[in-house]
This record gives sequence, structure tokens and C-alpha cells, in this order.
Amino acid sequence: MAVSTTFPGAKLESLLHNCSSSSRASPSTVTQLSFPGGKPRRNLIHKGVVRCDAQASDVVVKTDGSSNATALSALEQLKASAADRYTKERSSIVVIGLSVHTAPVEMREKLAIPEAEWPRAIGELCSLNHIEEAAVLSTCNRMEIYVVALSQHRGVKEVMEWMSKTSSVPVSELCKHRFLLYNKDATQHIFEVSAGLDSLVLGEGQILAQVKQVVKVGQGVTGFGRNISGLFKHAITVGKRVRAETNIAAGAVSVSSAAVELAFMKLPGTSHDARMLVIGAGKMGKLVIKHLVAKGCTKMVVVNRTEERVAAIREELKDVEIIYKPLSEMLTCVGEADVVFTSTASETPLFMKDHLKDLPPASQDVGGQRIFIDISVPRNVDSCVSDLDSVRVYNVDDLKEVVAANKEDRLRKAMEAQTIIAEESKQFEAWRDSLETVPTIKKLRAYAERIRVAELDKCLGKMGEDISKKMRRAVDDLSRGMVNRLLHGPMQHLRCDGSDSRTLNETLENMHALNRMFSLETEISVLEQKIRAKVEQNQK
Repeated sequence: MAVSTTFPGAKLESLLHNCSSSSRASPSTVTQLSFPGGKPRRNLIHKGVVRCDAQASDVVVKTDGSSNATALSALEQLKASAADRYTKERSSIVVIGLSVHTAPVEMREKLAIPEAEWPRAIGELCSLNHIEEAAVLSTCNRMEIYVVALSQHRGVKEVMEWMSKTSSVPVSELCKHRFLLYNKDATQHIFEVSAGLDSLVLGEGQILAQVKQVVKVGQGVTGFGRNISGLFKHAITVGKRVRAETNIAAGAVSVSSAAVELAFMKLPGTSHDARMLVIGAGKMGKLVIKHLVAKGCTKMVVVNRTEERVAAIREELKDVEIIYKPLSEMLTCVGEADVVFTSTASETPLFMKDHLKDLPPASQDVGGQRIFIDISVPRNVDSCVSDLDSVRVYNVDDLKEVVAANKEDRLRKAMEAQTIIAEESKQFEAWRDSLETVPTIKKLRAYAERIRVAELDKCLGKMGEDISKKMRRAVDDLSRGMVNRLLHGPMQHLRCDGSDSRTLNETLENMHALNRMFSLETEISVLEQKIRAKVEQNQK
């Protein structure tokens, strides 16, 4: 006999779908309620709340007619606590990502999302049942998805499935390389990223510009909501403050300068006469050119889709001979170069083994082997090119040997930066906590307005139809003034600047007290309502 039970405000099947794994019970004598998350077992019941991250064996409901008091008791507590759980647990900020520290370039390039595709990705992520806000940070060193999830476990599961679908990489493979952070840890992470503490090159400045670009692209995009927008804007503030107060970027190399440094490390002798070719004249390419000039290079060839950017660089570096070549002459230029830097936004490799095998070798001054320094993700040079004896290929993951040299000094500065990040993290969390009072403020004002309008109508009805417009306006103003004066105190106690935890705690206590006194809380929780709305929307 099947067990059929109803949760307060929602069907059992719907809520179990939201907090349990997607596995269905087999038609055997025992039905198991399984739950997601591969974490160690925890106490199923804690302070009267049944945890939804318990293992499958924690809750067993027999359907063969026999009794199991413990299992039924657990199920009853699960039923009773479901609505309370959804009410008291707010949405979570989650970051799911792969970086140069956790995943090789071969994996990162499969998940890389071009900047032009960020709005589309945000839209697709926010169409998932348990995701209400999202942002994408995709660079040569990382691909990170930031979301506000209505349910942590279900939200992570949906995002992982989305990442797998868009990259054609199995979820099991992604799990080997991903990192997963929630709430305060997620906040700490993006602040460290923006400050340059999580970069391959500690203290590098380009990542701050990339974080700014996330905000710029996200403006006006549905799904780049208040929480995620606030998080990234605060991260920009942190990045600026760390660089201003710790001087962590002083003497720090960028990815581009590290690429140039690596090239000269691999060249035999001084080799300043090596023929240099730069493919791509965007931000990275321009920095490569500048660092080559700083190394003493006075002549180089630049291949780009158009000449406009190259002309601008040539105008800026007047004492250097910069020769522009179109993409149609790219292979010819490679055949005449000793060192090739690639930094384009191409989503497919520009160079395959067959393209290069018949090219003339590099000059004997550099040992006859042509060097490719590929700092693009996805890579511009296919991995099979390394099979050629006439070529040596290096990518962004090979820059680690360059940046290790000057890392110790910046690590000391990084410790100073952590103090700043801790302060800013506390302020951001306080700001986010204070957002919980916004619905109460709105509901309290709406509650008072309903009463005001009802009493105003009664008053005007008693005064008769021949009352003048001036008198009506005066009575209306009087009622508004009285309501505003009466609400002033409660509203003040629902607002705080988030600068100290005591004030915030009092504010949240006031919020709960007002909710109780004026019956402002709805029977069905906000989170459950949001989940239902999203499910219904996706079923249309």
C-alpha cells in the first residue's frame, strides 16, 4: 500500500522533489527517501528540524503494512518542518567554478564562455527551477558561475547539469575539477579574485578590469539581480582598496609580461634578434607588444583582423617598427617568425598540426625550433602541434615557473590584503542580511495603507457628497500624515546601515516582532512560492 501524505501548503511529491534527489522509489517492499550531497552523515534531527542533506538510509518508510515508529516519526517531523525550513532559510549565494588552481587548460577551455554570450548564459541559468540570479566570470585562468539559489543542493545540481550540457563534459568529470563555495565563502572568494589574490600571477591587475566587465555586461540583463550585482560591485571596491592600501600590484607581473618572460627564458642565449610575431591586437596582445618593447625588441609583426588597433598601438609606440599583416597572411608570417604569441578570442584552434608541419624551420639563432606562447583560452594552438619536432608550445598553465620567482614578497602583501577583505566581507554580509527587512517594510506599509484607505472612505461617506475637493484633499492629507508619523518609529527600527552586528541583530528581531504583531507573514513561504512560480513558468 502506498504512503500518501500532504505537507502544509504544498504536496508531498512537490516538496520532496525540491529537497530530495531525483531518484524514484522502486516498486519493492521498501521505499527510500534519498537526499543529495556527498557529505558525511549528520544527525538527521537537530533542534527539531530534519536536515535534507541526510543519507538515503536515514529515512525509511515501509509500505508492506508493518510499523516503524522511528521512521514515521522522522517523516512527520519532515512534514511539519518543511514549510518552516523554506521560510527560515533564505536564498544562498553559490559559486561553482574551475580555475587554473583546480583544472588544466584542456578542461577550462571546454567550459569557457565568450563575453558576448554572458547575457544568454545568465538567462539560461535563471530559467532553472532553483536559480533566481546569476553571473558569469570567464577568463583565461578561470570559468566561474555565481548564482543565487533558492535551494543549495538542487541549485548546484541544476547548474552542474547546465555546465555539462553546454560543454559536453560529463558531470562526473566536472566534479573532479570544480570548486564549490557557499555564502560567506563565496563572498570571500570573489573578493580575493578581484584583489588579485587568487590569480596565477599574484596581484595582477587585469582581473579587476574583468570583474568590472561582469557588472558592465550584466546591467539591464534580467537575472543579474540585486544580490549578485551588489556582490560584484562590492568586489570592485575591495579590489581597488587592496591595491591602494597594500601596493600588492607593485612589481607584479601580468599574464602578458609572464608570457614574454617565458619566451626569453626558453630562447637560447640573449636572442634579442629573434623574429617576433604577435597574433591578436586586443588587450592581451597590446600588453605583449609593450612588454616585448620593454625587453628591447624594436621590430615585430602583428597579425590582426583589422589594422585599426595595430595603427593605434603603432602611434603609441613611435620608436618601434610594428608591421601589420591581415589574417589571410597568418601562416606565411608564422613561417617567417621564431617566436609566436597568440591571444585571440577564437573559439576554435587557429593552428593545427597539418598547418605547421610543412613550414620552414625557425632560424638557427634560436636553435631551429619555433616557439609558440599561447595565452588564449580556449587555446589558439591545438595540443597536437606539440608532436612536431620543429615546434615548442607553451600555454597559460606553463607560466607558473615564471611567476614563482617574485611570489614571496607579494605573499606578505597578500596577508595585509586579507585584513581588508575580512572587513569588507563583514560589511557585505551585513548589507545582505539587512535586505531581509525589505519585504516586511513593504508589507507593513501596504497593511497601513489598506487601513488608511478604508477609514478614509468611511469618513468621507459620513461627511456627505457635497464636500469640497479642498476638504477631501485636506482629510486625505491628514490621514496620510497620521499614518506616516505612526510608521516612522517602526520603519526606523527596520532600517540599519549594516555597520555593526548589534544593530543588525536588533533590526532582524524587530522585523520578526512586527511580522508577528501585524500578521504580515504569509502561510506559504517566499522561497516555496518562488520555486512553484518557476516550475509553473518552465512547464508552459
